[in-house]
Amino acid sequence: MRAFVLTGPGAGGVQDVPYPVAAPGEVVVDVERAGVCGTDAEFFSGDMAYLRSGHTTYPLRPGHEWAGVVSSAGSGVDPAWLGRRVMGDTMIGDGSCRRCRRGLQHVCEARQEVGVRDGRPGALAEQLAVPASSLHALPGSVDAVLGALVEPGGNALRAARATGAGPGDRVLVFGPGTIGLMAAMFARADGAEVHLMGRTEASLRFARSLGFEHAWTEDELPDLPFDAVVDATNAAHLPARAVELVEPGGRVVYIGLSATPSRLDTRQLVLGDVTAVGILSASPGLAATIEAYASGAVDPRPLVGATVGLSDVAAVLAGTHPTGPAPKVHVDPRLV
Repeated sequence: MRAFVLTGPGAGGVQDVPYPVAAPGEVVVDVERAGVCGTDAEFFSGDMAYLRSGHTTYPLRPGHEWAGVVSSAGSGVDPAWLGRRVMGDTMIGDGSCRRCRRGLQHVCEARQEVGVRDGRPGALAEQLAVPASSLHALPGSVDAVLGALVEPGGNALRAARATGAGPGDRVLVFGPGTIGLMAAMFARADGAEVHLMGRTEASLRFARSLGFEHAWTEDELPDLPFDAVVDATNAAHLPARAVELVEPGGRVVYIGLSATPSRLDTRQLVLGDVTAVGILSASPGLAATIEAYASGAVDPRPLVGATVGLSDVAAVLAGTHPTGPAPKVHVDPRLV
């Protein structure tokens, strides 16, 4: 089958690789859509921390945001999965450690990560093999495009819910990229007044086109009380800025990662009685995200700016493929 393979920093392309075979407890999925993520871009640039820690090595097959149809199943798998459209959890715990037993398999020390850590090739391919236990069935109202947006949406939903915001609350989201915009969508769906802060007028103009009229640069940000702040950027100075801007008794949620250490004065947290929350992984939010998409409470499809084939992935990762103002690129491995 055809798969996109990264062979080193800045190097990668489509290769012919063996078709996956479902091991016991696994299924093989025909991939319909796969999202290109910032993590994939970091693998392409060579900046991804897992490359330095040894969790990931080249060559690697990325892609952890996906949807497709189950085409075969290994022994021990319920045959009812066959023919169903599904998406899957990126994080696969060992199932036996203390964290897994406590329902925290997404932070299992021995976890596998589909398309991220060695041992689990990703979804930028025609087919993908994953444990049946990682699957989430998609209802008929959630098509392949929405299905491939469940994984990033699960991260965003968790960030929005971690703010605790609802009607009467004001939330500020740093970063109008995919995760930031999705977090804003979930916070808005929960009834909060949402403001977005970004760097470029183009990104802010796109945010406004989605109905977020309160979209500002850092210099333009109005002097308003914010009950919660979500940092969905890679800017090292913004975690501290979030604590400065949040109301006493409020919450700051960190879902972005900077390339260099971020520094903040924890005395501000204590003296402001501020709660700080870090979000890793969509795992605990996948089911609720599917439900939100199925009901129409949140529709992130406008965030997909382009759908390309596997042969275009290298240009997308290098930033040379035109995508328009929307931040997310999807890959359809069936396209030539």
